[in-house]
Amino acid sequence: MDQLPQAELVLRHADLVKRIAYHLVSRMPPNVEVDDLIQAGMIGLLDAAKHYSATKGANFETYAGIRIRGAMLDEVRKSDWTPRSVHRSMREMADVVRKIENAKGHDATPADIAQGLGVSMEEYHKLVQDAASCRVFSFDQMGGGDDESSPADHARDDGPGPFDHIEDEGFRDALAGAIDQLPEREKLVLSLYYDQDMNLREIGEVLEVSESRVCQIHGQALVRLRARLSDWLTPD
Repeated sequence: MDQLPQAELVLRHADLVKRIAYHLVSRMPPNVEVDDLIQAGMIGLLDAAKHYSATKGANFETYAGIRIRGAMLDEVRKSDWTPRSVHRSMREMADVVRKIENAKGHDATPADIAQGLGVSMEEYHKLVQDAASCRVFSFDQMGGGDDESSPADHARDDGPGPFDHIEDEGFRDALAGAIDQLPEREKLVLSLYYDQDMNLREIGEVLEVSESRVCQIHGQALVRLRARLSDWLTPD
């Protein structure tokens, strides 16, 4: 089957950019504009059309979807939508978690972390909610099981892509291991949110808790991951 010209690939898949943008913006802080995501996604689509090869296995929509989503996430990271106060709180919470878990040899509880920070439980829950609403984590390139490559790997020609900076095998292994060692409820929330694409309300219905409680659990998981992956993460 002949490969379509680049211009036709872009025209046929422009709606894919909008679908991904509106899906992602619901997970972003309120100051992230969907138009900015669409603009970044169009660049990702153009890049996908330029580098795609139909002879390497994956269909174009699968390949382009990964490129588009990666370009949007890169735009959010580059623009740094997260307030500095949240970056600072995230670092402080991760430091406290790391010290507690190193000292006690078990998962730091919310009460432990709040005490270590010198704040009330109410203040701590607000901090982890802020962390959940502002941090962007992408597990798309982690891989799983025995599958050593994604469809995009087979379809990509030489050239940089939006996920190249997180394709380090050592980091992906460390991230997968850190997630696997999370407390069960935190691990379940991450799985439902990132793997099953469920929103906070839907996860709350599964766990029989409020949306705000799901947000707290999510934020707590991200803080714990940051603490356990400190050797891999660059400072904010």
